[in-house]
Amino acid sequence: MNAGDVLEQIRERYPKLSKGHKKIADYIAGHYDQAVFMTAARLGEVLGISESTVVRFASGMGYDGYPAFQKALEECVQEKLNLVQRIDGAYGNSTQSEVLTAVLGSDIGNLKKTIETLDPIAFETAVDDILKAETVYIMGVRSCGPLAASLHFYLNMIRGNVVLVDTSNISEIFEQMIRIREKDCFIGISFPRYSMRTLKAMEFANARSARVIAVTDDIHSPMNLYSSCNLLVKSDMVSIVDSLVAPLSVINALVVAMCLKRPDQVKRNLDMLEEAWGNYQVSMNDEINVLDEDLLDLIPKTLRQAFESGESEK
Repeated sequence: MNAGDVLEQIRERYPKLSKGHKKIADYIAGHYDQAVFMTAARLGEVLGISESTVVRFASGMGYDGYPAFQKALEECVQEKLNLVQRIDGAYGNSTQSEVLTAVLGSDIGNLKKTIETLDPIAFETAVDDILKAETVYIMGVRSCGPLAASLHFYLNMIRGNVVLVDTSNISEIFEQMIRIREKDCFIGISFPRYSMRTLKAMEFANARSARVIAVTDDIHSPMNLYSSCNLLVKSDMVSIVDSLVAPLSVINALVVAMCLKRPDQVKRNLDMLEEAWGNYQVSMNDEINVLDEDLLDLIPKTLRQAFESGESEK
């Protein structure tokens, strides 16, 4: 077995693990950089389980005892550390403008790959599942949080009963999802490093017979374990940041497709929003109208002159 595949082994075998072994898997997935320095006894002490349970977990993952498992973890951590070296190799001698071009080029490449590989049937299924669901639950943590928030924002304009599952506390995840059932839909968004919290939420939604949609990067992603519909989106980048351009584009495409399927419903909802904004003057202090004389004083003189010159030419 390739020792570097330790985290992948845990993800693949996670659904069939015992409760005690899942506790170990959860900790390692989220704290492998700390677990790598722990003996079996110390890991068991931290988790409140026996040393023998930790040793059996390592054997269950296919390793010849805990030392072999720990060595695999060391190699995994080393791979993560080598990422910084790869970044330096890719961009270390580049100018700032070359870095800009390289990063934008990488994003364009991810968009092209996504267009080529994303299953159109899965996309259509996702649109239908979201529109038909009584309640839609959305979850994305860490760098995927903005993706989940964006989808939640626009879905609220299209339909009602949209819940953004947003917490760092695992018990609160289930509290927010306690009413999920078979007529509902759950959307889990996760890219490497995959979120165990999101995976647990997807497992819970699947156990409740809800439709589960995964927005992730690869067919081998653990997010696909409990999903009935997989939207595979490329997010590769040699960097310490995640490339979220293609995932956001797919989310935008979902929103547009839903608007086209339910134009009358969307128009009614937007009309209600406009009426509420007007009645309660919601946007009065939140948007800048450059024609407002009081606000023109806030604009630098050179920009104001350019604006006024442009207006006079119209």
